[in-house]
Amino acid sequence: MAPLDLLVHAIQPAAGHGAWHGGPTPIGALRGVAADEAWWRPAPRRKSIWMLTLHIAYWKYAIRRVLDGSGRGGFPRGPSNWPPPPDRADAARWAEDVALLKQEHARLVEAVAALPPGRLGRRPPSSRRWTYGDLVIGIALHDAYHTGQVQLVKRLYRERRSLGR
Repeated sequence: MAPLDLLVHAIQPAAGHGAWHGGPTPIGALRGVAADEAWWRPAPRRKSIWMLTLHIAYWKYAIRRVLDGSGRGGFPRGPSNWPPPPDRADAARWAEDVALLKQEHARLVEAVAALPPGRLGRRPPSSRRWTYGDLVIGIALHDAYHTGQVQLVKRLYRERRSLGR
């Protein structure tokens, strides 16, 4: 498998295969998550699934814009890095934000697949430190890290509910 194919596979495993770490992708982790579950926070200063979803979407957006050379733009939710969820659980808004993640994910996969292989070891004009390859590997690891958090918050929420709290 060519290096770019491996990188695309790290971000978007083939149908029927889990991510390299044995778990779901961020999108897979959100299957079956309702707005009230996504909105819930395990503690006042902890992140909700909704907050993590928007954060993951933002970084897919940011890396994709570096990879495809489109530069700065405007992420649809603000502030960009950690946009807050709405003040209450809202199924329609949750569906919109999940759709935003799916859209940014698909656009990132396209950008990685279109990256010229010779560029992997080069730095984008906007980076003094990271190469294009570093950015692609970094976003795959970012997905794995935050997907683990989503899975943990789901488990905490569901255990809390099963205990009647």
